[in-house]
Amino acid sequence: MVQKKYEGFAVGIDLGTTYSCVAVWHEQHSRVEIIHNEQGNKTTPSCVAFTHKQRLIGEAAKNQAATNPQNTIFDAKRLMGRKFSDDVVQKDMNLWPFKVIADVNNKPMVAVKYKGQEKHLCAEEISSMVLTKMRQIAEAYLETTVKNAVITVPAYFNDSQRKATLDAGAIAGLNVIRIISEPTAAAIAYGLDKRTNCVGERNIFVFDLGGGTFDVSLVTIKDKVFQVKATAGNTHLGGEDFDNRMVNYFVEEFRRKKKVDISGNPRALRRLRTSCERAKRTLSFSVDTTIEVDALFEGIDFSSSITRAKFEEINMDLFNECMETVESCLTDSKMDKSRVDDVVLIGGSSRIPKVQQLLQDFFNGKDLCNSLNPDEAVAFGAAVQAALLSNDINNIPNLVLIDVTPLSLGFGDNRGCMSIVIPRNTTIPAKILKGCGTPYDNCISVPIMVYEGERARASDNNLLGSFYLSGLSPAPRRHPLDVCFSVDENGILTVSAREVSTGNTNEIIITNYKERLSAEEIQKLIEEAENYNVEDTKFLQIAQAKNALDLCVYKIETTLKKQNNNSKLSTLETKKINASIAKAKSLLDEDNQHELDVLEGHLKELQSIFESTISKIA
Repeated sequence: MVQKKYEGFAVGIDLGTTYSCVAVWHEQHSRVEIIHNEQGNKTTPSCVAFTHKQRLIGEAAKNQAATNPQNTIFDAKRLMGRKFSDDVVQKDMNLWPFKVIADVNNKPMVAVKYKGQEKHLCAEEISSMVLTKMRQIAEAYLETTVKNAVITVPAYFNDSQRKATLDAGAIAGLNVIRIISEPTAAAIAYGLDKRTNCVGERNIFVFDLGGGTFDVSLVTIKDKVFQVKATAGNTHLGGEDFDNRMVNYFVEEFRRKKKVDISGNPRALRRLRTSCERAKRTLSFSVDTTIEVDALFEGIDFSSSITRAKFEEINMDLFNECMETVESCLTDSKMDKSRVDDVVLIGGSSRIPKVQQLLQDFFNGKDLCNSLNPDEAVAFGAAVQAALLSNDINNIPNLVLIDVTPLSLGFGDNRGCMSIVIPRNTTIPAKILKGCGTPYDNCISVPIMVYEGERARASDNNLLGSFYLSGLSPAPRRHPLDVCFSVDENGILTVSAREVSTGNTNEIIITNYKERLSAEEIQKLIEEAENYNVEDTKFLQIAQAKNALDLCVYKIETTLKKQNNNSKLSTLETKKINASIAKAKSLLDEDNQHELDVLEGHLKELQSIFESTISKIA
């Protein structure tokens, strides 16, 4: 299959639950460059915050989270493509300091205060802000506009979650040229590094345990072909869950020792969570660590210690769940674990020693591959795929990627059972036809209910969409119909149905159902995103104008202080200078909001005074 090529630079973005990363193929050096942000870090927190003055994204948002917990949003990826009533959403809401509400369509919305007003944001809109930040980081490095991107998603993301990611990219002004699975991207990164030494076929098991999701994939590399054999995972398991266990552990300890319950205090929980996250990282290389939070609640200091053994104990059921998923993936691939050549660790949480020990034990003591940076490998692979799809990038290895469907796809039959058309772990793109029949005599219209999942009863699976095949010829029941499922390279599904005898057809591209944003909603959010960018730019310009004004005041006052005798200035000139300085200080007052032209106008006035008057005594 010939891949379509796109004009302009294309970047690879790892849109993570806790951190995101962007990379690009460096044509001159024939390698991938992981792009650092303005702080010099190669990963950026997937965090967005709102204040009474401005919107913050990334490092700036996370840095003020402890003082503004209700308006600092993280974990947006865990809301992607989900309903408000989902059990996982309800469970997470008890742990988040920000408020989540349902809209009229049962879609979860985050409620925040911004510039004195309450705003309701969907997960796609929040994720689009993170993607916008990643695009800006890339544009600053490349010194050109970036429109095309390959975005990675967890291998076990379902149809709704993948499409929600496409929507987020559209809102961010990105043309998402491909969605690929995170373990597949990591396998590309690993294979590109090792392929020169690879003779024949090599089986790579990718273990991806990130901040909020967990995936495993078995990938076979042969020559230039990267073929995913099987995938499994949990879109709600990761480092955040380990943090939650620690937070709950210390909340209980605080209650027991101090007789105070902090579970309902967002600020205290945010500060405790930050300390727990830091402690979790420390326990990856130390056997114990200390949690210390000054004035955690009502002036009460909190100090405690936790050992690696205790951390492992409170999370052991989650670690064991990871190993069950590993076994499930190998079972689906019909491959014995002895045939796995390399076990590659991806995702920050894969650094946890107990996880590594359990994984190594499962593979009978096989050494684990730590040659890739677990935080950057996914973006690395995405950048390679982006380069392959870009017309403007050369010197890229000619690789072929063959991915699979994460979940079974099918329709509900006449008995209410799930009739699977495309089994999970089917190679994509795929197009499969399956026959069925009308449910009763002289039926002129048949509903086609499209589901994804592994349950036997259709209604226990995730309903993706439905449509009617109408205008059927009156005939006895079981009149033959064909249902065709087609999945493209992004994992996006199209379903059609056809009456065999007449050729009468109807189809649905599962694009705008349930939680999916409509074209009108996406356009509205694109406009809102532009408004946010305008406001952000205006805020930055005002901040820069205030800095310039403050510097000018400082220069004038410093010059005046250096002169012991100001007789060179007349009384009128001195009054004029002092009045201008007083006005400038008033404009610089943090509590006052002034338009940019007012600040710039007074700056010019002060600069004129400095040049014409102060120069006399300088």
